[in-house]
Amino acid sequence: MEIKASEVKALREKTGAGMMECKNALVSCEGDFSKAEKLLKEKGLAAVEKRSDRATNEGKVFVKVQGSKAVLVEIASETDFVSRNPEFIALGAAVVDRVLVKGYTEPNDELSAMVTDLATKIRENMGLKRIKVVAGGASDYLTSYIHGDGKIGVVVRLGADKATALADERVKAFAFDLALHIAAFNPMALDRSKIDAGHILEQEAIFRKQMEGDEKMKGKPANVVDNILKGKVNKYLADICLVDQGFVKDEKLTVAKAVEELGKQVGAKLTISEYVYFRVGQ
Repeated sequence: MEIKASEVKALREKTGAGMMECKNALVSCEGDFSKAEKLLKEKGLAAVEKRSDRATNEGKVFVKVQGSKAVLVEIASETDFVSRNPEFIALGAAVVDRVLVKGYTEPNDELSAMVTDLATKIRENMGLKRIKVVAGGASDYLTSYIHGDGKIGVVVRLGADKATALADERVKAFAFDLALHIAAFNPMALDRSKIDAGHILEQEAIFRKQMEGDEKMKGKPANVVDNILKGKVNKYLADICLVDQGFVKDEKLTVAKAVEELGKQVGAKLTISEYVYFRVGQ
């Protein structure tokens, strides 16, 4: 039977398959467009399975704040070229929207199918890596920051004992700067109480071992050595805990102090309630 070039072109645009593949599919399905589309998708899915063991070290983080909820999604790809593809970017936005509408909190078959559909069309291995939903209340302000190339995404939840303070532009600007700070410095935890005790003991043992091999430490009294060790541990914790780090906009102030001073300016007690940091591949 005769297959029109316009039909082949339409099928190619719909599926992303090659011209000859589209023509052969239409011939095989006797010109039935829907059946040909299904056939190509089935073949594409088989190809995706063959590609599934290829590394997906690239990709993008997608973030959206809507009302009292924020969503972060990481979708991985094999190449940076594909992660910059408009269709890939549109896919990320669609997945984030679906998570918000359906109330999903983790990857599932429906969301994975959205990714697989594009992988089939583009013919590159892709994967929905992770999802994180941050929920706020009436006394919370949510903001987000995406690093230029989409490799890093951050959401911050800032709380206040007076909800009216959250409408202050200074608070909104600070929350965004805080998200930018987190993207730049990637703190391990919000504060020291969130650091696992075992991790602290491990670092302490490392510092002690380093000091034992330091000629300058030999002959020093035990109490002096202990104080130096304590100082090293405290400095380490200050480096990895958000509230103890020097604030990105004024390194003379710790993040905790910057929060405190802003709170005085707006007449409310502000609190960093939560933050989420996504980096592609981590």
